Amino acid sequence: MSDEQRTVPFGFREVAEGEKSRLVGRIFTNVARRYDVMNDLMSLGVHRIWKQALLDWLAPSPDTQLLDVAGGTGDIAFRFLDRLSPKKGSARATVCDINPEMLAVGRARAQERNCLDRVDFAGGDAERLPFPDANFDAYTIAFGIRNVTHVERALTEAYRVLKPGGRFLCLEFSKVDNPTLERLYDFWSFNAIPAIGQAIANDRAAYEYLVESIRRFPPQKTFAAMIEAAGFKQVKWRDLSGGIVAMHSGWKF
Repeated sequence: MSDEQRTVPFGFREVAEGEKSRLVGRIFTNVARRYDVMNDLMSLGVHRIWKQALLDWLAPSPDTQLLDVAGGTGDIAFRFLDRLSPKKGSARATVCDINPEMLAVGRARAQERNCLDRVDFAGGDAERLPFPDANFDAYTIAFGIRNVTHVERALTEAYRVLKPGGRFLCLEFSKVDNPTLERLYDFWSFNAIPAIGQAIANDRAAYEYLVESIRRFPPQKTFAAMIEAAGFKQVKWRDLSGGIVAMHSGWKF
């Protein structure tokens, strides 16, 4: 069966397998310049706490070589570098993103921060990373894995590019475990977030997709099993904000 015949989820609808990457790319091209502002508005600023929690769990060493995938604006990479003094080690971040507009935002911010000597920006697909085997100590992906066409392939690639002893960490929206919180979260997600997207980014449809894609993503236990199937060991997760987001961790041994 060809890519045109197979279908994959795109929000609540099904699209041709070969179309999802293009559709997702168009969304992020349209919102790249307002992406972090939108994150602040949609999460009421809490995304900053979630990302700090991800770096806390990673606990990078002064020499950690980090690959951050789908992180074009540099948000995770800059937080990583802020924790590590260039005078005390050789830590370096590589940001890989499929979207040129997102990468352009990241490069501009790196220049403003005077850290271009400690971070690299590379264009690439999470399902076909442009890096050799066993090249990084840590792999992070924050709010990006649900947008790839084949999550299993992205996980396999994460395993491939990590060194033995390397660590995978994913921050992603997940399954809320409290019915009352779930009702409030659904109301905010399906009403406020698309309205914010229209007002700030002039793109309601993009944010309707983002909300829908969250609901289609596997819950914590199912996603943990997918990480294990890719070869990772000691797979664990931690819920944040009642399961609105979850962090998943795995090791390559």
